[in-house]
Amino acid sequence: MVIDMNLYSLRTIEQIQTFLAGTSDVRFAVPGDELARRTFVEGVLRRFSYPRLPRKQRGVLYRYLQHVCGYSRQHLDRLIAKHRENRSLRPQTRSSRTSFTRKFSDADVALLAELDGLHDTLSGPATQALARRAFEKFGDMRYARLATISVSHLYNLRASAPYKERRTVWHKTRPSPVAIAMRRTPAPQGLPGYVRIDTVHQGDQDGIKGVYHINAVDIVTQWELAASVERISEAYLLPVIGLLLEGFPFAIRGFHSDSGGEYVNREVAELLEKLRVEFTRSRPRQTNDNALAECKNGAVIRKFMGYSHIPQKHASAINQFYAAALNPYLNFHRPCYFAVDKIDAKGKVRKTYPHDQIMTPWDRLKAIPNYPAYLKPGVTPQSLEDEAQAMSDNEAANRVQQARKRLFQSFNRRSRSTA
Repeated sequence: MVIDMNLYSLRTIEQIQTFLAGTSDVRFAVPGDELARRTFVEGVLRRFSYPRLPRKQRGVLYRYLQHVCGYSRQHLDRLIAKHRENRSLRPQTRSSRTSFTRKFSDADVALLAELDGLHDTLSGPATQALARRAFEKFGDMRYARLATISVSHLYNLRASAPYKERRTVWHKTRPSPVAIAMRRTPAPQGLPGYVRIDTVHQGDQDGIKGVYHINAVDIVTQWELAASVERISEAYLLPVIGLLLEGFPFAIRGFHSDSGGEYVNREVAELLEKLRVEFTRSRPRQTNDNALAECKNGAVIRKFMGYSHIPQKHASAINQFYAAALNPYLNFHRPCYFAVDKIDAKGKVRKTYPHDQIMTPWDRLKAIPNYPAYLKPGVTPQSLEDEAQAMSDNEAANRVQQARKRLFQSFNRRSRSTA
């Protein structure tokens, strides 16, 4: 069947509705090239006064144009908006657009690329000064036009395609600074609740990672809580950090770590933000920023757990040992040194460790004025005192030793059963 119709015979909206319904005997031919189709759309919009039509009739005309011309909905919307703006859909030619005389030629762009290559691409003002000196001071006539260039247009020339064809400089990817946590030391002002945290790895064996110990210590009271995880990914570490922060008897106000990725990440930052805890991390070349936690790593974790490889599957058993025996012993029965600052004759602050300041973290907490005000809801001074008096220091130490012995025996039993 040959389609040989003139679409201009459709003069009313009713005829177009009949045409779209497929009941009209009007045959049509779809315009071919883009200019012809735009001219056809422009003629239809003008003939029917599209902007003044009711909404329902505009919808009929819209479907008609989309069906005949084959335009997408988005493109037809753009053509209609353009027709409303300037009443013409014909493509804008070069002669109809505002044009400006080009001041700097391709030779000037090539000369600028050569100048940047000689001086390793200085800043815009410095390059402008070089071009001006080359023309005015050294008489190089090639720089006659570049000597008058503005700094802003100099950057435009650098961004042009002719410039990039002659000079393209590639740089390695530069590490971007991580905007997580503030780089400074905590300032507890003698109040509890500012925790320093660090990770201790329990060694590799044949390329297999061991467990990781998480050690959290309060700065002022040296209240210490330890935990163990199989891996230091977010899935393992986030729940443990939440449990450690919950385990301190006082409200947590600050969280300080080194710059390790296990702590300095979005997930940990969101957790601390939800708890309204200040997040700080160690400064570069300041080895003392996290010294307390690192000191406890050696004096506590390494002393009780050693340096030998412990498989990751034992993390749960180690956590039970920490929660039931080691953590209560550290906080209620193990004395710690506490520093006292003294100013010498030269005005320098020196730390001293007098013997009368050796006490347990619980005793140090009680020495803080009005310390019950800093305890968490549900934690009372009497409940903490009852836990401290439940056994003597030696009994608590003996319980730790026995529990550690059973823990390491379980490691050996599981290893033999696996073999």
